[in-house]
Amino acid sequence: MAVEDSSKSRLQDDFLKFRQTMLRGDVATAINDSASILERSRSKEERDPAIEAMIRMERTLHIPNEPSLVGAELRWCADRMNALSPGSASHGVCLLNLAAWHRNKGETMMSLATHSSISLSIGHPIEIIGLSRLEAARILVGLDDLDPAMRHLWSAREYLTKSSMPPEALSASLEWLDLALEEIDSESPRMSVRVTEATPRSKPGNTWVPANPEDIRDVVESLMPVLLADVSGDERKDLGLILDAAEALGEDSWLEKISERVSEIQDSSVVAALQS
Repeated sequence: MAVEDSSKSRLQDDFLKFRQTMLRGDVATAINDSASILERSRSKEERDPAIEAMIRMERTLHIPNEPSLVGAELRWCADRMNALSPGSASHGVCLLNLAAWHRNKGETMMSLATHSSISLSIGHPIEIIGLSRLEAARILVGLDDLDPAMRHLWSAREYLTKSSMPPEALSASLEWLDLALEEIDSESPRMSVRVTEATPRSKPGNTWVPANPEDIRDVVESLMPVLLADVSGDERKDLGLILDAAEALGEDSWLEKISERVSEIQDSSVVAALQS
């Protein structure tokens, strides 16, 4: 038993080294190393179905192959991880990649169906759920189905913030704000209510619910310290969104805070808006 455990430990260590090599951006070396790891994961001495599935997924993503074979392989990996460790981070990553493949193939509904398999009830980590909701929201925006898109963006924002993933949480917040500014109504339900009370629709169709101004206020207040940490850059649509929100809500304090940094702002359209 000790010999078997030692063999598994060596394989797991090499798999972790493979991932570190991938993270460093040395994909060629990592993929070359992966051939040996894949062979060992199937061997009698070091058999590890989970490592086999994850290595096959990585090789599928990085080695050119027939598109139909790519989809079949990604599905196999997702199904294998679902059988071995449903709700794990590895299972979630397999589903994210499968959903992305469907989207890239133009199979929008299949991509959304795959994203729907990622959830707290199954046990997926919140960072996986956050990334899934963000991608699902972007698909829904492309379909002009904006009410569920806003709900998914709101959920993504909360999950990604809790997961300490600032860039992704920032993207979710800005994309939500961009939609929210389309129409504002103080009588609209708050996003927390819209998320918790959402139910499956009885029939397909596009839906829209105006944003509540208090949700916009909360999002902008959370964004201001992040965006004002560095106001440089030739294209700052994010700052432009804050200006639009300030005008829509009549919030002069946001304008004042950005105006204090006008000498540092390089986006001419933002400077022009501040000076108008």
